[in-house]
Amino acid sequence: MMKGDIMVPMYKENFPVGSKVRIADAPRLQEFKRTWKYHHKLDSEQLKYAGDIVEVEKVGFYHGGDVLYELRGVPGIWHEQCLDPTAPAASDR
Repeated sequence: MMKGDIMVPMYKENFPVGSKVRIADAPRLQEFKRTWKYHHKLDSEQLKYAGDIVEVEKVGFYHGGDVLYELRGVPGIWHEQCLDPTAPAASDR
């Protein structure tokens, strides 16, 4: 999108760097692996992290707007559809 002479990105991640996220459960990851036909497919190694709570290390955007994540201590590239928010800690409420 253009704003004056400046190109403003339209992409927005749900989980900024430093956020804690929960990786989707095994059935959801398996379904994504089975049905996703485009870039950055999940590999079998990633499935063993189902349900883990991890920290977002990097955020990127695939051409077209797909949000992609790198997670601290976890291999691979993760699609936003494979991640869920975690409940805030009691001290954050």
